[in-house]
Amino acid sequence: MEFNIKAGAPDRLASGCIAVGVFDKRRLAPAAESLDRAARGHLRDVLKRGDMDGRAGTARLLLDAPHLACDRVLLVGLGRESEFGAKQYRDAVRGAVNVIADTGARDAHLCFPELHIAGKDMVWKLRHAAIATADALYQFEQMKSKKSPARRLRSVTFMQPGRSPTGARGLAQGRAIAAGMALARDLGNLPANVCTPTYLAEQAAQLGKSWKLGVQVLERRDMERLGMGSLLSVARGSRQPPKLIVLRYNGAAKRDKPVVLVGKGITFDTGGISLKPAGEMDEMKYDMCGAASVLGTLRAVAEMKLACNVVGVIPASENMPGGAATRPGDIVTSMSGQTVEILNTDAEGRLILCDALTYAERFKPQAVIDIATLTGACVVALGNVATGLFSNQDTLAEELLEAGADAWDRAWHLPLWDDYQEQLKSPFADVANIGGRPAGSVTAACFLSRFAESYRWAHLDIAGTAWVSGKNKGATGRPVPMLSTFLIGRSGKQD
Repeated sequence: MEFNIKAGAPDRLASGCIAVGVFDKRRLAPAAESLDRAARGHLRDVLKRGDMDGRAGTARLLLDAPHLACDRVLLVGLGRESEFGAKQYRDAVRGAVNVIADTGARDAHLCFPELHIAGKDMVWKLRHAAIATADALYQFEQMKSKKSPARRLRSVTFMQPGRSPTGARGLAQGRAIAAGMALARDLGNLPANVCTPTYLAEQAAQLGKSWKLGVQVLERRDMERLGMGSLLSVARGSRQPPKLIVLRYNGAAKRDKPVVLVGKGITFDTGGISLKPAGEMDEMKYDMCGAASVLGTLRAVAEMKLACNVVGVIPASENMPGGAATRPGDIVTSMSGQTVEILNTDAEGRLILCDALTYAERFKPQAVIDIATLTGACVVALGNVATGLFSNQDTLAEELLEAGADAWDRAWHLPLWDDYQEQLKSPFADVANIGGRPAGSVTAACFLSRFAESYRWAHLDIAGTAWVSGKNKGATGRPVPMLSTFLIGRSGKQD
């Protein structure tokens, strides 16, 4: 998809389709007013007939509007002007693109960046317009023998009310983040017989070659030498060899401390010996979406050429039952030296992450953020809307919350109090890997916090936000927008 920016009025544009806004009670947005004047009142005539009233979520396609050079005009309902905000803006862009993509238009011009959104500048509007457009057009058909008919829409131009020097920056950011999201979604949507730990390592190598990232892949023997007994315990039941994938993006001075992103890469999770029920187990291919989001974010960061250093660490494994698989009651020694009693082999994500968090210490990071589809308890608590956020430093948590709000990839700050550590006591080891049913997402974060005491750390539980189920099943690409926005904010800064 080609994205462009153009300044000026749309009334003389030769376009496959021009999308303009209509507020509640049939009030035309400025670009729609411009088209209506050129069309000698045709748009108002359509509104007067009752074919469109401006309600949010509605649209009306007009063919061959008189005195206009464009083939089509799409009227998009924006709702009440007093209530128009970030969500309504993104919904308008996405809704318009969905309608236009089903027409024969090869190119389209969207006039939504002219709309006022409190507290949002042109950078924000162009960034989100590109992301919403790419999201609407995303399709995953890599595994189908017969593809859907190709959509003809090839170019989308966003109309600015005037020349803005910052618009190009916003569009470039949006294009990069959208590409990172698409990569994360593609990896998440692939089946587990394709997207194995080895495949993830190969994709990381390809990403490194394409974007000049440093890539290192640690094999089982390397992890054994490092003493990663916790990570290796998860891989025991699988024929697929585990991998520890390390990527480095250097956009700042070597002396600048990096931000380390740690992504859970369980390419399929059966639960191990603590076997999951069969219903919807196919969705456990998405248990590597934390890893996918790290790869997607690094791709976005590299394309944007941010002035910061970023390290990605991905512990990758399958969690399978088998004769060699770890059993409930087994005790393993982590890379940190702490011993872990494994009471439930289906709480495996924290077992691979804890060794990766210890490994992250060697980079002397300014901050470490782990991303994981960690607990069903987080889905119960927050549903599919908000990511669960935990941190050992409130200022880091606030920074991520602000980035998520700006990216419309929101998180909710949950407690990490020492009181919850009591649930993780074990009579036989330093810590148990589960703390019972109460506050399951909190105790999982508390477990991880024991391995992140030497640096500023945050944990994102994306179990409810990494993918959607049902008719529109698929990976979402979250939290690539949040992480990318966070790193844009960190670019050029040290603390």
